[in-house]
Amino acid sequence: MSEITVPAMGESITEGTIYKWHVQEGDAVNQGDVLLELETDKVNLEISAEESGVVEKILRKDGDTVQIGEVIGRLAAGGEAAAAASSAPAKEEPKAEEKAPAAPAAPNVPAEPAKEGETYLAASPAARKLAREQGIDLEQVNRDPKGRIFQENVKNHAEAPAPRPAAAAPAAQTAAPAVTGQPGKPAERQRMSRRRATIAKRLVEAQHTAAMLTTFNEVDMTAIMDIRKRRKDAFKDKHDIGLGFMSFFTKAVVGALKQFPLLNAEIDGEDIIVKKYYDIGIAVAAKEGLVVPVVRDADRLSFAAIEKEIASLASKARTNTLALSELQGGTFTITNGGTFGSLMSTPILNSPQVGILGMHKIQLRPVAIDEERSENRPMMYIALSYDHRIVDGSDAVRFLVTVKQLLEDPESLLLEG
Repeated sequence: MSEITVPAMGESITEGTIYKWHVQEGDAVNQGDVLLELETDKVNLEISAEESGVVEKILRKDGDTVQIGEVIGRLAAGGEAAAAASSAPAKEEPKAEEKAPAAPAAPNVPAEPAKEGETYLAASPAARKLAREQGIDLEQVNRDPKGRIFQENVKNHAEAPAPRPAAAAPAAQTAAPAVTGQPGKPAERQRMSRRRATIAKRLVEAQHTAAMLTTFNEVDMTAIMDIRKRRKDAFKDKHDIGLGFMSFFTKAVVGALKQFPLLNAEIDGEDIIVKKYYDIGIAVAAKEGLVVPVVRDADRLSFAAIEKEIASLASKARTNTLALSELQGGTFTITNGGTFGSLMSTPILNSPQVGILGMHKIQLRPVAIDEERSENRPMMYIALSYDHRIVDGSDAVRFLVTVKQLLEDPESLLLEG
């Protein structure tokens, strides 16, 4: 028998939510088959069977929050023979339950088989860590109905000797369906996905922890649009990718960051970490919420390489196949609300970064050429939000002016980028 556990998923991720089980108790599976999908703060991950066998027990259901290393199910080995046995109408759960009282395991962990280290396996890593820090004996902590101990159980034990956190959960669930709003008016209560809740939390944190300001400018896109019109077919034939706007903006941002390096930095306590590399995050709207995959070493990439990398990352974001490594470690972010028709906005910082550039809709507007003439030009408002704790207003304004100048003279991007 083997245990189905929540795998480690990166330094910044300590828990996840079971999005959907793809198997049921009694199902036969082969090694490598997908057992369930786990939703984390950043991506959804598939957990596969490490060996062939039969799903004997599912311990946590869809929607449950689980910790790294937690046991969420059991897989009985045995391949096709075990599969045949499990396909009988009578399931084997009662047998497992009959064994529990006879096992020499601790009486508070009836769901665990008699094996070495029952109490250790029944507690989540976070619960064990908190118990060690506060000198609490896990044997004295109340467990949930399945004999497991979580961080909340340890916290409640520290506050009061005899709380019953597991019994409190149904009461909270009973109150949850109540829908606020005008009496008699139709309304629906929906639970936030883990990613949406994380996005909400981080956006609020960014506004509370950073001294965020936004400065605006506008770009005449005539030169870039002219280059795209003249070169798009040859570019497509040569590189098998379209020449979009993002490669121009990425190159312009890199050029400006080289002149104003504090916008490519982050704050660590009372220190400033100035990064000498340019990993540019590109915000992508996916079904589950906004994600920001990172184009690594953008300063070393050609226009075609940038376009291909952005297209690949965007495709992965929309199909929910991004790896965690593709979402971590960006130094500056670009977001394009113009794809949805936004004319102007104030983007929120992607912490711990201290700068984010917002692109917007290209719109024909009359522009004064000189004192006597004006022309309709394709214009775009651009916005730079920055952390005023380390970026002065003058540097932010000059950074945005530099981006504007590089975009309005695209040939300079070959020199600056």
